[in-house]
Amino acid sequence: MQISIVIPLFNEEESLPELAAWIERVMNTNNFTYEILMIDDGSKDKSWSVIEKLSAQNTSIKGIRFRKNYGKSAGLQVGFSHAEGDVIITMDADLQDSPDEIPGLYKMITEEGFDLVSGWKQKRFDPITKTIPTKIYNGATRAMTGIKLHDMNCGLKAYKNEVVKSVEVYGEMHRYIPVLAKKAGYSNIGEKVVQHQARKYGVTKFGMERFLYGFLDLLSVSFMTRFANRPMHIFGGFGVLSFFIGFCIILELTIEKFVFMQFHMTDRPLFYLGLVSLVIGVQLFVAGFLGELVSRKAADRNHYDISKYANISK
Repeated sequence: MQISIVIPLFNEEESLPELAAWIERVMNTNNFTYEILMIDDGSKDKSWSVIEKLSAQNTSIKGIRFRKNYGKSAGLQVGFSHAEGDVIITMDADLQDSPDEIPGLYKMITEEGFDLVSGWKQKRFDPITKTIPTKIYNGATRAMTGIKLHDMNCGLKAYKNEVVKSVEVYGEMHRYIPVLAKKAGYSNIGEKVVQHQARKYGVTKFGMERFLYGFLDLLSVSFMTRFANRPMHIFGGFGVLSFFIGFCIILELTIEKFVFMQFHMTDRPLFYLGLVSLVIGVQLFVAGFLGELVSRKAADRNHYDISKYANISK
């Protein structure tokens, strides 16, 4: 099979028939062998009924339904685990990602040798309250990760099959799949300018809080990619530095007190700063040591309560 299209969705009953027909038209025009994996993330509308109807009409359409809402990362992770195509395409279900971009993305993976290709919605049809924070977020991400993508959070991406099988997407880490892929050794990351379309049905499922969560996730993924396997390097490093500063302060005050008999040490605010630095240094060092001992992989991190399948052998 050439292409697997993974589509996580939540309350998108209106757009699904049009999206499925559009994808099918593009696939048939280009004579691709394909499958469409629609991951219903606990929708409250009739999305699952629509998926069941579509899968009955086209056996290339497969569905997975979560019993409750887990988030986009969960949908992608489960979709990746079931995808069988040589190239995996991810896209949103709200028709803002154009299936007409699929042949170009597929070519960049199969012919140009990229491990991963991210879409870049250079011209967006979003309000300024969304575009400006997005630019700031993407700039900060480029600076902190070293991956020069203009639109890190674009849902339209293409991957080699081996890439999605090598990354683990959890929490809200779907924004940083390129970072996770690079950490896994897939550094040939490309970018393609893609068409962005205005939302046709429904409303966005993400509010302004996603920018706060995105920044926190950026700090998290930056730490995990750099220090996940060596926490002592950061905690121990800062701990030693803090302890050294505190030790120097206390040593200086001790010399002044017992050699020059100038004052009582506890009369100086600097004494308390030195003492606090010593304590913090020890705590950070111990945190780094414990981090080296604690397993960083939870056995049930990607266990999701799936209630139904459509056209998927279990």
